[in-house]
Amino acid sequence: MKKNHPFRRVMLASAATVSGIVLLLTLKPSSDPGSTQAAGALPQQTAAAQESAQGGASAQAGTFTGDAVDTQYGPVQVRLTVNGGKITKAEAVQAPTGGQSTQISGNAVPKLNQAAVAAGNANIDAISGATYTSAGYKTSLQSALDKVADAGTGSAAGGAAAQPATVTGDAVDTQYGPVQVRITVSGGKITKAEAVQAPTGGQSTQISGNAVPKLNQAAVAAGNANIDAISGASYTSAGYKTSLQSALDKVPSADAGAGAADSAAGSAAGSAAGAGAAESSAPASSAPPAGATANGGGTFTGTVVQTEYGPVQVRVTLTAGKITSVSTVQSPSGGRSDQISGNAIPKLNDAALAAGDADIDAVSGASYTSAGYKESLQSALDQAGG
Repeated sequence: MKKNHPFRRVMLASAATVSGIVLLLTLKPSSDPGSTQAAGALPQQTAAAQESAQGGASAQAGTFTGDAVDTQYGPVQVRLTVNGGKITKAEAVQAPTGGQSTQISGNAVPKLNQAAVAAGNANIDAISGATYTSAGYKTSLQSALDKVADAGTGSAAGGAAAQPATVTGDAVDTQYGPVQVRITVSGGKITKAEAVQAPTGGQSTQISGNAVPKLNQAAVAAGNANIDAISGASYTSAGYKTSLQSALDKVPSADAGAGAADSAAGSAAGSAAGAGAAESSAPASSAPPAGATANGGGTFTGTVVQTEYGPVQVRVTLTAGKITSVSTVQSPSGGRSDQISGNAIPKLNDAALAAGDADIDAVSGASYTSAGYKESLQSALDQAGG
């Protein structure tokens, strides 16, 4: 039987302890867990910050109210709620009411609201039986969308001149339906033109389908509203040119070269003519070249005058202070009004040309149209300083 040696047991125990410590040291992580966590926290915070910053910069959000648009039966005004650059809600702040209008609006407006949200733009169909309300809705909707675009452009580019501007002209009522033009301007040039509204229904659909693309191309090519009418689409062409000019008048000053391109070819006096010079870039088909605003010349469009049977609007061209051309941009239409306007308007145009002012006699059987004509004619002459 072997003897136990206390010293040997002490040595073995010490060796075992040392081995255990060495083993624990080899199993310890190569880096401190606290430092690993700190190192990993920085990328996570940066990613979150980037996501937040990107979302705030690109997402257009807010509530935008369009312009109030007067229709034959009352004003229409649209308000949009936009989130992430998309329409999430559309509502009519104003709509025609009273009598049958209340029922028509009650039926049409909810459908128009749904269509606006679904389409995400103003290219929506009119509601049957609510033509005027639908046209007013679309115009106000587009003006709200323009405000959304302006807000987005302003925040992203700080109003840099290099940013293209999209502007929508006024809706112009013609004998066959409204015409409204939207243009995109970049670097002082029209880069895109499109008709937001054009006459539809029956033969008008075919006529618009043929005329509008040609008018769009002509607007881009000319860079202004001095474009030729399309054969067989006189009313649509006239409405298109008027709406196109109103869009050019609204172009921000940084891109105003598009509206003034042709007037620059005139005289220095023409460039200082203010509102008259802007209007002169959209002359009637028989007007002298645009920009001829010196010596009391130019083309001027009067205000739209609402009559009991529809709107009346007159455009005049003056040369050396005298009326050389008169045309009617808008006149009452539909039913018997077509016959009355067809008879009265040419006589009123001739009378204005002969008189050289708005002091002309009313045409028998067309009292309301005559009164509206004279008022719009006078407003055009007031713009010319006549």
